Amino acid sequence: MFKFEAPPPLSLYIHFPWCARKCPYCDFNSHAIQSDLPETEYVEALLRDLEQELPAVWGRTVQSIFMGGGTPSLFSAQAIDQLLGGIRARLPLHPALEITLETNPGSAEQEKFAAYRQAGVNRLSIGIQSLNDTHLKALGRIHDSRQARRAARSARQAGFDNFNLDLMFGLPQQSVAQASEDLRAVIELQPAHLSWYQLTLEPNTLFYTRPPALPDDDQQWEMQNLGQSLLAEHGYTQYEVSAYAQAGKHCRHNFNYWKFGDYIGIGAGAHGKITAAAGGVIHRTWKKRHPKHYLASAGTRQCIDGQRELSESETLFEFALNRLRLKQGFSLSEFESACGLERNWILPIIQQAQSDGLLTLDGDRVQHTDQGWQYLNNLLERFLP
Repeated sequence: MFKFEAPPPLSLYIHFPWCARKCPYCDFNSHAIQSDLPETEYVEALLRDLEQELPAVWGRTVQSIFMGGGTPSLFSAQAIDQLLGGIRARLPLHPALEITLETNPGSAEQEKFAAYRQAGVNRLSIGIQSLNDTHLKALGRIHDSRQARRAARSARQAGFDNFNLDLMFGLPQQSVAQASEDLRAVIELQPAHLSWYQLTLEPNTLFYTRPPALPDDDQQWEMQNLGQSLLAEHGYTQYEVSAYAQAGKHCRHNFNYWKFGDYIGIGAGAHGKITAAAGGVIHRTWKKRHPKHYLASAGTRQCIDGQRELSESETLFEFALNRLRLKQGFSLSEFESACGLERNWILPIIQQAQSDGLLTLDGDRVQHTDQGWQYLNNLLERFLP
């Protein structure tokens, strides 16, 4: 039985499952558009879905909203405005609410930036992935480097002083010099936040079935070390495995995930985590993945594709999996508060990792060593149920 003094902070994730084209490396729940987007129908389905979630979060304030995909910016600003208006009517929202919308650098989407801002979106996350046209083509992206640069300028002109750029390294046939050049060019665009991460070949993707030729481990290691030095030099602090931000510009929504906060998940395939503090239970749910099945069932129990209550050992692992991605580590008091468990559940693992030089324990505070950060996956395996 979990014992909570209060539930953790609450966020809202909204999934948009359509893309102009499916990228060969993407393992997210996304579907290439086959016909006209069902904008009105999908917004109405999202609001029905949200209403079904309300009893579990009644009275709790939402700290952040994240619209991800897929490509949410395929939807018109009017649809986003209608959706956000419906959310405001149904949920208490924090006065300093962060509302992020993911977008791609296509010119049609850039034309909507000012209207998204007017609808209440105050943060953009732009998936540029590279500023090298050869690499963009290899990744199956439908934009070019010119459009990517223009997207960053358009975001700023539309009033977004807080936007993220997504950039990958370790791309097919990419040299260390090209990876460094890519990163320097993105830094010149002066985003407040950078998601900079290595391309991985995920199951159920075209790249996994037909792997491209990627840089070897030594080259990728060099790319990462050079890149981290370059980012630090230009005032970007690494606060998570692949997240770098200027002062005060970390992504509050993702930060809540990593701190093991709660989140409502609405939309096709969306996952949610809700702590029922009074009942001493942590619930996980996930919705129907295919847009057609989601649209047909949104707002009913049939929309829920699966759900489960976390056990104590699963909760411990999920907490470690998220919190140890943050550079700041965590306190044992935070573990007890977020998990509803006594510190004795996690203390033996921490003490063993401390003996092996992977973690430090200073009073209440748990922190990675340099070795623990470098071999994070090995560290996390120690917390497996």
